[in-house]
Amino acid sequence: MNAVRLHAFGPAENLTYERTDRPVPAPGQVRIAVAAAGVHLLDTSLRQGIQGPPAPLPDLPTIPGREVAGTVDALGPGTDPAWLGRPVVVHLGLAPGGYAEYAVADAARLHPVPDGLDAAQAVAMIGTGRTTLGILQFADLGPDSIALIPAAAGGIGTLLVQYAVDAGATVVALAGGPAKTARAAANGAHLALDYTDPGWPDAVRAHHPAGATVLFDSVGGETARTALGLLAPGAQHLVFGWSGGPLDLTDTERADLTARGITTQGVLGPVMLRRAGGDDPLRLLETRALAEAAAGRLRPALTRYPLAEAAAAHHALETRATTGKVVLEPGS
Repeated sequence: MNAVRLHAFGPAENLTYERTDRPVPAPGQVRIAVAAAGVHLLDTSLRQGIQGPPAPLPDLPTIPGREVAGTVDALGPGTDPAWLGRPVVVHLGLAPGGYAEYAVADAARLHPVPDGLDAAQAVAMIGTGRTTLGILQFADLGPDSIALIPAAAGGIGTLLVQYAVDAGATVVALAGGPAKTARAAANGAHLALDYTDPGWPDAVRAHHPAGATVLFDSVGGETARTALGLLAPGAQHLVFGWSGGPLDLTDTERADLTARGITTQGVLGPVMLRRAGGDDPLRLLETRALAEAAAGRLRPALTRYPLAEAAAAHHALETRATTGKVVLEPGS
């Protein structure tokens, strides 16, 4: 089969498209003929040899990728034969192997692809979608809410905008450049601003002088520092990323947030799983995300690349040249 392999940590160019053996499913597993594989920002860090939660560095050589959708084409011993030939989507967890024409997965983690979704859309929801639903557990959005959403044209940002609009909230979306702000507006954002324009904070103040009630922060850095100054007393600051660098607040800034009653909370990892509840909170969030997409309430944005162009996909993701979820498609 064709696959993308990494033999040495480093730049995107270290991802090579080559021939390798098809994987063989173990007991309780299936093999999937992959139609779409998700690319995550975490993949780019692991490729560079930068270890961070939740995934350890892989042993090399490796086939990256942890989200796939396709058709079950082979079964391991003891696996339910009803899966054979079915379109499925799965998050592989900590096991890599997604950037390939075939991948293996535990049958217990599979979801049937809902009617009306293609493989790329299903892949977007199994990872990015489940994270979005997990984040939204911490925000009680409604008609009185004013949601400030940086990176609003990204994979999670797109879904946050759609969900907040559907909940009746007023949405202020931030994105980089006119094309991305136009996409945020098309998703229903009431105010879509280019964060590269130094006048964007003044525009927010002009439209919403009382301040936003919740900041969905995936960027950190100076954008988040500025956004914190645009929050209303008692607002929420929900943190789930730092693509723009760390948010290093001074003691004076922290004291100001406390005085204004603004709460900052990281919402990834164990705290998200505890909030979801149940015996298998990740699967619960995956099921919810797929159902929201199948019902048309959430519509993932996609940037599609052929599998052979994985290096280009990584480079584009790292330079913020993509919109929505980045997906690799074998055979395209």
